Amino acid sequence: MPVRQPPVDYDEFPSLRIESGEDGVLVVILDAPGLNSVGPQMHRDLADIWPAIDRDPDVRAVLVRGEGRAFSSGGSFDLIEETMGDFPDRMRIMREARDLVLNLINLDKPVVSAIQGPAVGAGLVVALLADVSVAGRGAKIIDGHTKLGVAAGDHAAICWPLLVGMAKAKYYLLTCEPLSGAEAERIGLVSTCVDDDQVLATATRIATDLARGAQSAIRFTKHSLNHWYRMFAPAFETALGLEFLGFSGPDVAEGLAAHREKRPARFSADTRW
Repeated sequence: MPVRQPPVDYDEFPSLRIESGEDGVLVVILDAPGLNSVGPQMHRDLADIWPAIDRDPDVRAVLVRGEGRAFSSGGSFDLIEETMGDFPDRMRIMREARDLVLNLINLDKPVVSAIQGPAVGAGLVVALLADVSVAGRGAKIIDGHTKLGVAAGDHAAICWPLLVGMAKAKYYLLTCEPLSGAEAERIGLVSTCVDDDQVLATATRIATDLARGAQSAIRFTKHSLNHWYRMFAPAFETALGLEFLGFSGPDVAEGLAAHREKRPARFSADTRW
């Protein structure tokens, strides 16, 4: 007789709002001030929740969305300052950033993201590494790492070249140029694009269909396809390490000050590689 695992306590992830939908769909909601900005606690929770979901026998599919008019504005100033601080803090946050990507990739249950408004930084990791990403036409997708003064770590090296090709990946990751939901669909960065008022309904329908499907077939397919991401884990680890090396340098301080003061950054000209 199989042993049923104890239910997962989602109270262990206090920064995330968790709701149970129909047919085994778990809804994970990013709900925080500053357009659902990712602070230190949410960064930790987004890294650790995926193995917990994997253990939950009642979950067959996951829907991830942001509260209100945004998916997520990315890392908060508090998170950035903590990353720039002491070495132990920087190493802990780097581990969380690594686990956020790899734990999401290694979750075999299907994940659907509903992308409305801004989707930036740490929040963008979840939006784009979801198995099916549904973007509104008015969504604003930005990888803003280089504008902050650090390398595009997080998920960028592991999935952008696969999704959109190297030329487009370099263009958007080097320039931090924003993409609309429509343009993101055109170049293959997201699965589909719909009118803004249809994003949640469309994503919910897809998640429900996946939850009602043959679970072993869906999970085996996802697991097999995600080996493409796993093959690029060395590139991801390199980019992540260089990103966090940058958090100990002078450019990120200027980048953060420029963000706060809403002005163009004046980066150092003497950085050598």
